[in-house]
Amino acid sequence: MSHSGKFDLAKFPVHLGLGAKVVLQDEFTGDMDWYMEYGRRHDSDGREGRLVAMHTFTEPWPTWEMHPEGDELVVCVAGEMTLIQEIDGEMRSVTVAAGEAVINPPGVWHTADIEGRATALFVTAGIGTQNRPR
Repeated sequence: MSHSGKFDLAKFPVHLGLGAKVVLQDEFTGDMDWYMEYGRRHDSDGREGRLVAMHTFTEPWPTWEMHPEGDELVVCVAGEMTLIQEIDGEMRSVTVAAGEAVINPPGVWHTADIEGRATALFVTAGIGTQNRPR
C-alpha cells in the first residue's frame, strides 16, 4: 500500500524496508493473522526490516514476546508504562514516561504493566517474533 498524505500510525503501521523505503501497511487488526501477513509481505527484507507501530494500552499485556533477530525500540509517547524484561533468567523492570525510551535486546522476553493509559511507539525487528502466555 502506498501513501503520500497523512495517516494514523495507530491504525496503519509502516514497514521500514531495504533501500530506505517506508511502506504503509494494511489497517492493524491486533490479531496474529495481521502479523503473519505482515511477515509474508516483508520477509525478503530479512533481519534489516523494521515494523513501526503505535499502540495505546489501558491494561497490562496478556502475553510475553521476544524478537530474536534484532533490537526493539520502545518509546513512551503518553502516560507511563513499566516494561518487564527477562534477561539471563532475571526479571528486570523499568518505568518509562512520555518522552522516555527503552531497548529490548534480541532474544529478551518482555511484557508490560500499565496503570491508567499509555501510548508507545515501537520500532521492531519483527522477523521470528515469538509469544507466550503471561
